Amino acid sequence: MQNKSLVLIDAYSQIFRSYYAIRKLTNRRGEPINAAFVFTKLLLLLDKKYPSDYGAMLFDCGKVASRLTLNPEYKANRPPMPDDLHRQIPLIRKISEAFGWQLLQHEEFEADDLIGGMAKKHTDFQVSIVSSDKDLSQLINDRIIMLIPVSGGFEPRTVKDVTAKFGVAPEEIVDYLSLIGDSADNIPGVPGIGPKSAAEIIHSFGKIEQWIDHPEKLPADNKHVKKLLPALEILQKNRQLIRLKTELPDKLNTSMPPERKAPDWELIREICVDNSFKSILKDIPEPAAEMPAFEEEDDLFAFAAAAAKKDVITPETEKKEIQGELF
Repeated sequence: MQNKSLVLIDAYSQIFRSYYAIRKLTNRRGEPINAAFVFTKLLLLLDKKYPSDYGAMLFDCGKVASRLTLNPEYKANRPPMPDDLHRQIPLIRKISEAFGWQLLQHEEFEADDLIGGMAKKHTDFQVSIVSSDKDLSQLINDRIIMLIPVSGGFEPRTVKDVTAKFGVAPEEIVDYLSLIGDSADNIPGVPGIGPKSAAEIIHSFGKIEQWIDHPEKLPADNKHVKKLLPALEILQKNRQLIRLKTELPDKLNTSMPPERKAPDWELIREICVDNSFKSILKDIPEPAAEMPAFEEEDDLFAFAAAAAKKDVITPETEKKEIQGELF
């Protein structure tokens, strides 16, 4: 019987998370591997806890022209990718393919758009979205959940969880974020409107589309309305920026959900050995679970200790983060 679960990974969301989880780790060649190491542990845990026959890893290709046309300052606050992370991207992509994931991207779509399109298109699948991006909460329903990476595993986010966290339903998330803005994407909200006020506005006046073209129907003496009326243009623009583009491009051939290959455990093992990921080897399934005879200088923790002498990270901190507090 086919597994009717579709897992979609917001690639760069998790790559950046992995990069900042542990800093300044290198392999025996002196190449940075901190993000690749943590990302490998994430994929291993995901494979164990949420195995699926279908899934893909979705990548951004940069800023999308259609959103920049709406707001030239969209995501302008984001610094360039750090060079030591940029150098790890080919390795991370190789690791991801070794775990059987299809890597998909399109120059006119952000990863969130592709995730939204696939989640909505394949209606006979239960969909799990691996991301911490609150924008993706707009997709959640009784068939689609988010998996938020947390210490030791993944925290599911369901319809009930969205309502508890934001005070609005998933289908109201676009309006909610349009009102408060999104600093991560450099989207300004309505001045004076915070999360609590945004929820109150939605509960009191309904979705923005129900009144934005006829604001005269709103009670003029309402404290929130006095802030909304000067910001109608901002709200129109924000809703277009935040709402996901879910019409999938023909180029990706998405008539069928992306199939995962079985993980290539031998290749994963080779990558781990080559990059001193000693602590991961014990978790690789048989027959690849036999650990090679590592020399001390090949141990990742030995490199962490060497780095510590340069005030980068201590071996104790390294072991604590890797073994107990990330995954």
